[in-house]
Amino acid sequence: MTTARLLLAAGELRLPIRLEAPHAPQTTAALLRSLPARIDLHCAKIAGNHILWHAPFVVDAEATGDVMQVPPGGFLYWPERQFLELVFDALQAENAQVTLLGRLTGDVEVLCGLGRHVQARQGHQPLWAELTAIEAPAPQPARRPHTELAELIAARRAIWREAPAEIAALLARRGVMLPAGPLIYAEGYARHLHETLWRHRAIARGGDAAFAAHAALHSLRFAASRLAGFCHLTENGATLTRFAAALESHPTLTAAILDEAILFAGRLAAWLDARIAWDDLTDATRAAHADWKD
Repeated sequence: MTTARLLLAAGELRLPIRLEAPHAPQTTAALLRSLPARIDLHCAKIAGNHILWHAPFVVDAEATGDVMQVPPGGFLYWPERQFLELVFDALQAENAQVTLLGRLTGDVEVLCGLGRHVQARQGHQPLWAELTAIEAPAPQPARRPHTELAELIAARRAIWREAPAEIAALLARRGVMLPAGPLIYAEGYARHLHETLWRHRAIARGGDAAFAAHAALHSLRFAASRLAGFCHLTENGATLTRFAAALESHPTLTAAILDEAILFAGRLAAWLDARIAWDDLTDATRAAHADWKD
């Protein structure tokens, strides 16, 4: 059994997490390899009452369970969205299979307070935290990256270090529905690409790598055209095009390329999502439709 204790530090808050996941050795090992980590906290948009951050690894689901059965304080990994999450209150209706990794050992009310703060303040300010292992076995070494993919790996590492400058330029634009329109659409395009690439990856791992590569390169090119042509994220669009080209040039490396593309697209979506004040948008939508008449 893999047992470890983690600590999530957000401002003055200290939230201890007990990691007990004998059924999830790959997820556990990847998580421990990623620590210590500076993470940006995000609010949930559908299930509601959990905080989440993006995992810097791609691991398949392991012994999954229904997310609706995870109690407050539960700590989980949601593979297809690449989220690590802490549930802080009852969840709303959602259909998802997740890997349960452990649970908070501290006061759930403290976690709940942090969750409400993240819901209210996302989009207004950076919401940074630190995740560390305070008691854990030595993680397994990571596999060496493919040298043929050095350019793509460098792009993935760069976007995980800091937000692309293009996002700040997007937010500085002014005009009709600017910057909100392209910001929200860009997040949607990047998130849709991210989840679609997960599906292509599953097809590749199921034995049809050629079909998965063909489908993925078209998904990458479509997203690149929308991010560059509609949202003016031209450099990021060009990077996605390079991922598509790599799938054509290195068919034997389809699995590795898809993993790198998933990490890139997911992190891009996260940087964009962090700039969206979802709680304010929810209030504005409710107010706008209070007197709606067909």
